[in-house]
Amino acid sequence: MGINMQKMMKQVQKMQQDVARVQDELANRNVEGTAGGGAVKAVFTCTKEPVEFKIDPSAVDPDDVEMLEEMILAATREALKAADDITQKEMSRVTGGVGLPGMGF
Repeated sequence: MGINMQKMMKQVQKMQQDVARVQDELANRNVEGTAGGGAVKAVFTCTKEPVEFKIDPSAVDPDDVEMLEEMILAATREALKAADDITQKEMSRVTGGVGLPGMGF
């Protein structure tokens, strides 16, 4: 029984190391969301840190600020969904689909 426990602990340690590695990789991997046919672009890391927002000047209409706000939200939501999808896929690859408490994925 002691041998099986040792083996299991080694597997858990390896999984923890793999998860930490993937988290580092995700922190340096960018995702992008666009709206308005590319007039608004939001870029985030896969850990959901904002990197960049780009707004084409043609999207700026002082008489329709609400439309620009909606495009910014849409682009942001698209980027954050992409980040969630990539994070889920990469973490499942490491954990074999087993959710780990406190990992937030």
